[in-house]
Amino acid sequence: MGILRNKLAKSLNKLGKAEKSAAETASGARPSPNPATNLLIADLALRGGGQLLRHAVERGLLGKSYSPDKAKNLIKGRSMGQTLVGTAIARIATRSVPGALLVGGGLLAKTLYDRKHGKDSADSGKKAVEKQVRRGRS
Repeated sequence: MGILRNKLAKSLNKLGKAEKSAAETASGARPSPNPATNLLIADLALRGGGQLLRHAVERGLLGKSYSPDKAKNLIKGRSMGQTLVGTAIARIATRSVPGALLVGGGLLAKTLYDRKHGKDSADSGKKAVEKQVRRGRS
């Protein structure tokens, strides 16, 4: 038992040294000595990168059904309300398990409703998409 304890202590000591070394390296790589500035830079980089990634994924998914130009206009034509609702729903879904279940259940219900109403749902969806594309062109 004593040998195992000694090996564990040595491993933890090495791990502590590695963490200190990584922290020292990271502190030297920061753009500013002010932590608030570094936090702002990191936040902007993450938000900007996330937005670019989101638009690329949206265009990729829409590209299977629409031309690249139409997909771009469709994304660009979103109203402020659509953007806010989408953001709110995503926050609810990602902050808790009950929120994820609520949002997932709502999406499942909407999908089943659309499938039940088939042609009517497809027609109204196409009209909404065309209206959004027209908004994106202007």
